Amino acid sequence: MSTRTTVAAVLVITRVEDVPADLGPTVVTMGNFDGVHRGHQALLERVCGLAGERDATPVAVTFDPHPIAVLRPDEAPEALAGLEARMSRLADAGVAATLVLEFTTELAAMTPEDFVRAVFVEALNVRVVVCGKDTRFGVRNSGDVSTLRDLGDEHGFEVVVLDDVGTGRRYSSTCVREALREGDVTAAADILGRPHTVTGMVVHGFERGRELGFPTANLAQNSTGMVPADGVYAGYLVRPSLAPIHPDHRLPAAISVGTNPTFEGTQRTVEAYVLDRTDLDLYDEVVTVEFVQRLRGNVKFEGIEPLIEQMTRDVDEARRLCPALSD
Repeated sequence: MSTRTTVAAVLVITRVEDVPADLGPTVVTMGNFDGVHRGHQALLERVCGLAGERDATPVAVTFDPHPIAVLRPDEAPEALAGLEARMSRLADAGVAATLVLEFTTELAAMTPEDFVRAVFVEALNVRVVVCGKDTRFGVRNSGDVSTLRDLGDEHGFEVVVLDDVGTGRRYSSTCVREALREGDVTAAADILGRPHTVTGMVVHGFERGRELGFPTANLAQNSTGMVPADGVYAGYLVRPSLAPIHPDHRLPAAISVGTNPTFEGTQRTVEAYVLDRTDLDLYDEVVTVEFVQRLRGNVKFEGIEPLIEQMTRDVDEARRLCPALSD
């Protein structure tokens, strides 16, 4: 079975032995790239710039699953995005290839020297490694920037170390998660450089929104992307199956996250009402929900009429914040 695929015309490789012999020389960076936030983007921009100067191929090396999920599963952070979205965002950042290494206990046991030799030197024919100053790798995180530089001297590659990127506080995936737990999708977007998203298949729900005049697209429970705090949000529903130039590709929406306390719900859901549209049949379609701004927290209403009145106000506010692209 082939372990090479393409995402946005970028090569995705899932085994070291399947790296094309003619891929190198390369300029490489390594990390989890969860969310591919603005700090990651600065790193990748430098990789691509150096690759252009050296007539080399810009490559990202990443891991799946997250190393902590294997080494300390009880402490594993919630993923900001699914693997496919991560690959797409790495492609958008300009890399020509991504090597996705399955993170296993065997990989975790590799010494820094063995990892660099097998992956960077022998597989990728590396010329430059670009990293952050807090980079750690190898068994028990025993390798650091100093280790990389020593190995670079030994194997003939350069190491370029970048300072942290951020305004007042370094951009990090942890900061994004903290913002999303508070429902602050605006702060999350500032770190990510774009709205936070959740992607999943549209499935049948209780159809309460339809009965109230606000039919919603309900995302399946196995959707990917960290779900922000319960509440109502303004944002967009994106249909990846449609070309970006299609008028229904990206549609303004009011988004509800939570358990529907008015109806004594218990299952947490993500639902999106596409503003002013009742003609869409989205069932079984994979869609992406973009969170632009939180409107309010969840409230248990005493009756249907107060709920409808509030939903109408929510829709009006979402319409103001997220106009249709044709407006």
